[in-house]
Amino acid sequence: MTTDAPTSRATSPEGLDLGALDHHLQSIGVPRSGELHAELIAGGRSNLTFLVHDDASKWVLRRPPLHGLTPSAHDMAREYKVVAALADTAVPVARAVALADDDAAIGTTFQMVEYVPGRVVRYASELEALGTQNDIEACVDALIGVLADLHAVDPESVGLGDFGKPTGYLERQVRRWGSQWDLVKTDDDPRDADVRLLHAKLGDRIPSQSRSAIVHGDYRIDNTMLDADDATTVRAVLDWEMSTLGDPLSDAALMCVYRHPTFDKVHAGAAWASPLIPSADDLAQRYSLASDQPLMHWDFYMALAYFKLGIIAAGIQFRDRMGGGTEYGDKVGEAVAPCIAMGLAELG
Repeated sequence: MTTDAPTSRATSPEGLDLGALDHHLQSIGVPRSGELHAELIAGGRSNLTFLVHDDASKWVLRRPPLHGLTPSAHDMAREYKVVAALADTAVPVARAVALADDDAAIGTTFQMVEYVPGRVVRYASELEALGTQNDIEACVDALIGVLADLHAVDPESVGLGDFGKPTGYLERQVRRWGSQWDLVKTDDDPRDADVRLLHAKLGDRIPSQSRSAIVHGDYRIDNTMLDADDATTVRAVLDWEMSTLGDPLSDAALMCVYRHPTFDKVHAGAAWASPLIPSADDLAQRYSLASDQPLMHWDFYMALAYFKLGIIAAGIQFRDRMGGGTEYGDKVGEAVAPCIAMGLAELG
């Protein structure tokens, strides 16, 4: 490899200035060899993810979406810090490479990590390709084991003692997602009364925090990289934009809620919503066993998770209205009311 490769003249994909990126990588001493290329891996709902490569190396770069930004939801420094901190733990992560927490380098914030080969299972058809039902359940057990490993990491020991406030997480979550609703709802939104009712009920039912741990905030199968040949080996946990210090039961509950068929409206054909994945109750019990943590006040945690998923769906719909693309349209908004209704049902 060389560090003096010429500035890339390859065509830049929308949302990524390759020439500016090339200059920045060379300026911070990232080894380069040949022209820089990039292709969009995923984008539209949240952060944009690009595969970037030259003649010798591959990286994954993430930047905020082009439209419809909401406060605190696209924090590049947060993703980078947690990945760098977890490098020597039992939690599999990609090696941290570069971070820009302002617009100076390429016109936007971004973070870049080493490319980890493997497979991402996003769709039910890809889940089916993993093998038998026993194979899929073994994969699920491995995924839950990784989440339990994450929650077992001592934040102080890896330099993440200041990654968030150790207490008050549930109160902040209820407040934050209620505020997000105010940002993404429409005028005279017909869902508003039920959303506000669930928000109020959650506020009245907040339990004592189970304990404080590093939480991923968006954990499910498609936010991991599995080994290409052995689906019971998780090569890397991906998409850390929602990570912080918080209540691990909240993390586990959102994983379980993503299992509900309604998630298919948010992510069409979602692997994690497939009936081949164990039920939400089964996932919860497997997590409890793997983490050695009882599921106290589980109805609250599930209700909060349904509330969050409903607001996430409304946020995707909002970004579409703001010009963030037409891939999802208003269809994703159909998930909002069912999620809020299920949250209300959890609280009785």
